[in-house]
Order: sequence, then C-alpha cells, then structure tokens
Amino acid sequence: MLAKLSTRRCVMTGAVGLALLSAGLPTATTHRDGPDLSRFYDQKVRWSKCEGMEAPKDLQCGKVTVPLDYAKPTSGTLQLALARYRATGKPRGSVLLNFGGPGGAGVSELASSGNEFMGLAKGYDVVSFDPRGVGRSSPVSCGDGTDEALAATEGGDDPRALLRQLKRVAAACAEHSGPVLRHIGTVNASRDMDVMRAALDDKKLNYLGFSYGTRLGAVYAAQFPKKVGRLVLDGVDTLTEPLTEQSRVGAEGQQIALEDFIDWCTEDIACPFGQDPRTAREQVVRLVDSLDQDPVPSDWGYDFTGQDLVGALAQALYSRELWPLLERALAQLVEDGDTRGIEAFASGGITLPGRAKGDGELADGDEVPLDNLPAALMAINCADDPDRPTADEITRDLGRLRAAYEDASPVFGRYRLTEVLTCYGRPKGTDFIRDEIRDVDTPKMLLVGTRGDPATPYRWTVETAKRLGGSAVVLDNKGDGHTGYASSRCVQRKVDNFLLYGTLPPSGSSCGSETDDE
Repeated sequence: MLAKLSTRRCVMTGAVGLALLSAGLPTATTHRDGPDLSRFYDQKVRWSKCEGMEAPKDLQCGKVTVPLDYAKPTSGTLQLALARYRATGKPRGSVLLNFGGPGGAGVSELASSGNEFMGLAKGYDVVSFDPRGVGRSSPVSCGDGTDEALAATEGGDDPRALLRQLKRVAAACAEHSGPVLRHIGTVNASRDMDVMRAALDDKKLNYLGFSYGTRLGAVYAAQFPKKVGRLVLDGVDTLTEPLTEQSRVGAEGQQIALEDFIDWCTEDIACPFGQDPRTAREQVVRLVDSLDQDPVPSDWGYDFTGQDLVGALAQALYSRELWPLLERALAQLVEDGDTRGIEAFASGGITLPGRAKGDGELADGDEVPLDNLPAALMAINCADDPDRPTADEITRDLGRLRAAYEDASPVFGRYRLTEVLTCYGRPKGTDFIRDEIRDVDTPKMLLVGTRGDPATPYRWTVETAKRLGGSAVVLDNKGDGHTGYASSRCVQRKVDNFLLYGTLPPSGSSCGSETDDE
C-alpha cells in the first residue's frame, strides 16, 4: 500500500512493509524487561510554540528522546518531533494519531489538517509525531539513489547489472541517512510510541492510525497489550502478505483510482487530456514515458521525470477531495511545462531541499531532505519484510515480476516494483509482524475497512481482524477512497464515539456511502 499522509493529503502506501530490527526482536511487553529504559520513560514533554514552520497559533510542539537501539540504550539517542492541539473540553489524556506512510510526517500533517480532528479535542489533547527517520526526526535520505533505482529498473536485459546498481543505491541510502537507518522500522517505532505514551503521562495508549498507521497500531497491540487503551485502525493494512504481493495489489488499486479520476476529469472541459476517457488514459501513459525520456527542469534544480509524476499521482489519488487540485496541476504541467503544482504532491507536501541530519537531534525544517518520504518508505518497507531473494532468484524472476506489475498497472507498475527491488542489498527485515502478531490480549479495538479503498482492500481488514482475534471489531464502510474517517460522516461519528465514550458499534455493522449518511 502506499500511505495515507492524511485525510486530505494522503500517503504512499502505505500498505507496504514493516520494521527493521536493530539488535534483536523486542518481545518485552513492558519497559522493565531487558535493559534499563527508565530515563526514557521518566521524561515529560515540554510544549512550546512551533518554530520554523507554518502552523496554526494553537498548535504546540515538543519532543521526546528515545534510544537509537533499544537493545543497547546507552549507545546513542534520537529526538522525535511531536505536535498537539490542547483539549477544548475537560482533558482525559491524549489521543495519538499516525496518518500513514510509511514515511508520513505527522507534525506537518497535524498542522495542515488538524481541524478534521477537533471533535476528538472535546476530550483529548490531539497529538501526532514524526516517526524515527521521518520529517524532523533524524530524516533518512538516499541522495540521488531513488532516481538511480528507478533508472536501474527501466527495462534492460542484464539483471546482474541491475543488482549491482541496486547495491550502489543501498550504499547511497546508508551514506546519506546516518545511524538511524540501521534502527528504523515499525517494531522500533512502536516502542517509541510507548515512550511517548509515558511522556504524555497516559497510563494507556489511545490511538487512531490510518493506512500504514494501522500496522503500527497492530504491532503496538502485540508488543504492549496491557498498555492498549482505545485503539482505532482505519484503512487496515495486511500483516501476512509478502512485500511483492502488497506492492502488486497497491499498483492495481492505484490504476483503478487513476481510471476513476480520468472518468471524472474528462467530464470537465478543462481536463488537460480531453473528453474521451480511453484517449485520456493513453495520454497519461505517453506523458509518463515522455517525461522519463526527456525530463523537464524543476524549481528545485533537478529534472522532473515520469516516475516523479507517478509518485505525485500516487499521493493525489487517495482522496477525491484532491482531484480538482490534481486536475489543475496536471494542466499546468501539460500546457505550460510548470511542475510546481504536481511537485507538491510528489513530495507529500514537503518541498524542502536538504541533507539528512544524523546526530540524533531534531532537524530544522530546511534540513528535511526532499526525498525523505520515498527514502523512508523504502527503508521501512524493507526493514519490515523478512524476505530477501538471492541474486539468482531475482535474475530468474525479474521478467515475470515486470510482466505482473505491468499487467497490474501500466502507470504505477514499474514504480511499485522498484519499491520491492530496492530491498536488495539491505539487511534482512524482521519476521515479528508476520509470525508473532495474532490473538492479541487487549481491550476491544475498532477496525474500519472501506469497500472501495484503492490502497488497502477490504479483505485485508477481514484478514487482519482474524489475526488479531476476539479483540477486533470490524466496521464495514460501503464507500470509496482510502480510509473512511474523512470521507464518511457515519465512520467519523462511530470512531469519535468509541474514542471519546468507549461506545463500540456491533462487529460487522456498516456505514453506507456518503450520500446515504445522515
């Protein structure tokens, strides 16, 4: 899955991948097991005005310090960026939000879309964060490695040359990212959330996770079952499918969403691809191919390629609310060669040049690398996936994989296959999610699955609910789009009622399409 960066500016799938394990699987359920982590659990967040970013006046910023390596907590630390809106009513603690990804920065997302969650502020401080390796929290980068990876996977008859190039890409990512890269991923991000819970002075974690954030929530439930409060997973990720299948399903879903967008666009006289949907689909493919062959200069001094356009489309197609903006941005690109509108989607709203900061301190806004979102996406997905095909296996299967991904999507196939291939040359990921998350012993949690979700198919909600066991309660959202909270008043009402008052809908209950909602 790509990801849901927010209910408005959605993420990149999300639905792919989980966490790289630092020194060994953290199976402890409390910080008292294993090394002494008391200095991290005893800290409190100091809130202040948000500096160095455009933010509403009532948004406050803070940070927490976590171990770089939970197995060796004296070997180094990281600072993680947090932001919050204070409760408007009598506070009962905090609710922590993760907008998806992997690679989505929560602080900037809360600043831009916090009004969508003000209903929760009736009873909670509404808090989000930049996970390790993301945004201001020791952001990872690959330099030019992401573009090189896409170039390496473009055709070619020499798989061995591709593998050599992918190893160079992995080395470039390690060089530009610093020590956090070896300790990135969902298992460690979950442990970070438990430190945040304590630093926020909450006995239990109340949590709302979207897309990839659902996998993060599931990992937390498995690691810290006694610390789970009210937990909601919206746009539920898979816990079992290998990365190759996740990405293929993601490409297929994105192609369907693109075709829906084209059908909508061609009904408008201003659509840059004309009024015939079939011709418009062909024009999109030609535009991607043309930009790959002859990129256009961007305002940031790099060449904007067809794969940059694909990344932008992936971000924009998660929400119908973004379609008018996408139509205008594509018109600017097609008619004037102006990349500025589409680049805002390509970077997930982060358009800041820079280099990763590897000293564990919070990065300033202008130090967040332009490629942080895709670099973090690839790093976390690879860290979370235990499968590492050998050179011989990739050589043997590459043609079949290319054909399968091209069949899934002539637009997104190559991009999504690249996300999988870039795991070659990186350390093997954890098998914790695939093997260990099952039948969690937690209070009831709410899982929201949307029937027309292009990134996280509804069957993943059902499958994940079965894995989690009797604690999982499923809400069937009979609508479209990635996740349900922003698009369905019914879903939002049921989620808010659970988080605020503990009122759960019966498992298997449903919300109709938005036009059917009250």
